[in-house]
Amino acid sequence: MEVTQNSDNNDRKFALPVDSEHKATVFRLFSVATPHMRAFHLSWISFFACFVSTFAAPPLLPIIRDNLNLTATDIGNAGIAAVSGAVFARVAMGTACDLFGPRLASSSLILLTAPAVFLSAIANSPAAFLMVRFFTGFSLATFVSTQFWMSSMFSPGVVGTANGLSGGWGNLGGGATQLIMPLVYSLIHSHIGSTKFTAWRIAFFIPAIFQTLSAFAIFFLGQDMPDGNYVRLENSGEKHKDSFSQVFYHAITNYRGWILALTYGYCFGVELTIDNIIAQYFYDRFNVNLHTAGIIAASFGLANLFSRPGGGILSDVVAKRFGMRGRLWTLWVVQMIGGLLCLLLGKVGSLSASIAVMLVFSVFVQAACGLTFGVVPFVSRRSLGVISGMTGGGGNVGAVLTQVIFFRGSRYSTEEGMTLMGVMMMCCTLPILFIYFPQWGGLFCGPKKGSTEQDYYLSEWTKAEKEQGFHKMSLKFADNSRTERGKKGSSAPIPSNYETPPTIV
Repeated sequence: MEVTQNSDNNDRKFALPVDSEHKATVFRLFSVATPHMRAFHLSWISFFACFVSTFAAPPLLPIIRDNLNLTATDIGNAGIAAVSGAVFARVAMGTACDLFGPRLASSSLILLTAPAVFLSAIANSPAAFLMVRFFTGFSLATFVSTQFWMSSMFSPGVVGTANGLSGGWGNLGGGATQLIMPLVYSLIHSHIGSTKFTAWRIAFFIPAIFQTLSAFAIFFLGQDMPDGNYVRLENSGEKHKDSFSQVFYHAITNYRGWILALTYGYCFGVELTIDNIIAQYFYDRFNVNLHTAGIIAASFGLANLFSRPGGGILSDVVAKRFGMRGRLWTLWVVQMIGGLLCLLLGKVGSLSASIAVMLVFSVFVQAACGLTFGVVPFVSRRSLGVISGMTGGGGNVGAVLTQVIFFRGSRYSTEEGMTLMGVMMMCCTLPILFIYFPQWGGLFCGPKKGSTEQDYYLSEWTKAEKEQGFHKMSLKFADNSRTERGKKGSSAPIPSNYETPPTIV
């Protein structure tokens, strides 16, 4: 069914119902409708490919370790390198999305990092191994373009679901690679007859080719916004070409973005850390074979099939009744429980108990990631990309700090490191208590009397910019985000001193 919507100058048709920004108001998972659902499928598949590439090495580490004579410190440094590269890349990706659009930003980064995956096959020293993991890790910045793209395509009522599913299914690559790489290695080693030190090198061509193809798919099949690509919209005057300084300024001066970056550092950062250490942990501590360790480790990442999407869906569900305050409360509770389970994972000493705790822990830590990006799209409209990049980069910073402190060298055993990581996770969840939106409230305080969505989002624009009409997209978003008041606040009056566009049903 096609739904026709009126734009300022054009009649446009969409396969899904849309709001006044032409963002889809429903999420149909099994649809490939252009542009909304096609963007969804392109985003999660490409992010999945980047995750497979970045974490292709850990499941083969026992073989690579012997081939390259890697020490425990070398392995720890390479693991840190794999996630540290994306710290600044994610902030840069957010800025690129704001200025150039997610299609061009994402496809460019994926294509630029693919050679590092190919070069993994010829690494011949600990230093070379560290470098290819470092540059491959840059590709994880595509997470930011994924979340930005979904926030540009789906309305506030379903954006948590879209972000959760795209991010969660992309993160599946961290679990899938634990199965894919040992299987590919085994086929090459056993059935083709290559030596084990040659087989692991050939295996890296699979993720490299997959990643390259995903870049071309995004570039040729994707679209930045519901109404078209950035270049066309800017040339036609439908979209204001923003300046870097203004976009960056409004992001770094919004304290909510910094708090979410910190808390995300200890949900997604913890997830990245576990992806790097869990296979080797079960292999070394419980003496299971490489294939079994890979299956156990894969089960952690594969929980993203439903756990992170579940977090995004839960965020949207509670928001329908309790608004933004419901989103914040759910995030805080789920992430605190995740920290407790992480602490427990380091304490249990049997194989079966460790697997059981790990599985439950995976659900909560990944759901917290989905819940985080149920909040992020509402922090800033003008600087959405940079805020997404800051939050996503915080995840990598958390992973780097955790691995440097607890899993590098021999100061702590792996189980001690996991216990302390759980403590840090709980401590870094506490700042959510300080997030407050004047128009919606926070965990313990209601909204400020008289404050509106228009006041909040239009404060990012100067009087001169408003006179030129640059603020119109923010005005539409403010109107559509009134759903974040929850059921009790949905009947609150709309201020008459703003030209609020009608919602299109």
